[in-house]
Amino acid sequence: MWPLPDDDADFRSAVVVDASQRRWRVRSSLTDEASMRLASEHAVLSSFSPALRAKLPFHMPTIVGSVEDRGRRLFVYSHLPGGPVPIDDLMDLADAPPARPQPPSAEPVPQAAAQLGQLIAAIHSLPRAMVMDADLPAYSSEQCRRRRLSELDQAATTGRIPAALLRRWEDALEDRTLWRFSTHVIHGDLHEDNLTVEGNRITAVTGWSDVHVGDPADDFAWLIGASDPSFAAAVVAEYSRHTSAEPDPHLLRRAHLEAEFALARWLVRASHGICRSWSPTPSPCCASWRRTWRPTTGSSRPHAEPRPSSRSRPAPSMPAPPGSAPRRPPSRPPASTA
Repeated sequence: MWPLPDDDADFRSAVVVDASQRRWRVRSSLTDEASMRLASEHAVLSSFSPALRAKLPFHMPTIVGSVEDRGRRLFVYSHLPGGPVPIDDLMDLADAPPARPQPPSAEPVPQAAAQLGQLIAAIHSLPRAMVMDADLPAYSSEQCRRRRLSELDQAATTGRIPAALLRRWEDALEDRTLWRFSTHVIHGDLHEDNLTVEGNRITAVTGWSDVHVGDPADDFAWLIGASDPSFAAAVVAEYSRHTSAEPDPHLLRRAHLEAEFALARWLVRASHGICRSWSPTPSPCCASWRRTWRPTTGSSRPHAEPRPSSRSRPAPSMPAPPGSAPRRPPSRPPASTA
């Protein structure tokens, strides 16, 4: 048995080899919230019929059993060969060697943007009934906007977010044109750690605990952390080729906003004691954020060194719409830290 990469704050994972040399992935939760997420993933994966899985351009894990472990359920999954790669390696995926020898007549491997665009389009084309039957959340576009507003209010109370950043977020949330979109089934926790790569192909998608009907832009937010700013736009372009939905001109702007809101969520979690404090000698979690986030208007990207994973890294500044009006004073000033 050997450990696998996972969200160390919430889960533990390992690969187990049985007497027949078959491999299984074992995953357990470390918190009550994580335990609920695993139960939700079990419901989601159980709702994928063999016929539905066969239509997808990627593999998915199958839960083959579970056992009680110190008051929480431990789940056993079918093993998927391959593993995750960093997002910048993912961009150059087509140049990687194949997992196995290919005949000269084999079709060229699509670029990473094309693979991701098709993959995300397939997820967003899943039937809503699957989500409803599993009793998972379903939000309208207006509900998505209001949820962000609630998060903004909570973030403002921490007193840790610059007024200019709060003001930009508020302006984006009050721009109703930005929030006119069709909701779809979304993965809800898509990032490079939940993509299994084998050779030069993305072969599987994992981490299905946050599936719901919501804003399609959420599944693109992790791409904002790529070192090449054009990568996210290339994935969106490929996505548009594989979906029958009307083009969403504001999808990438909302993806930027969602990526930036990772900072707000982290600060709220920190203020509730998950990180003890924001101090000159903070915890490693806090220190990682302080090193990578520089809330200035002149830079389009956070400092690159050191580089945490994109799922916890705050995003570059959200691009402003053409002809946007001057920013007004924020109506949600940060709380005093005195």
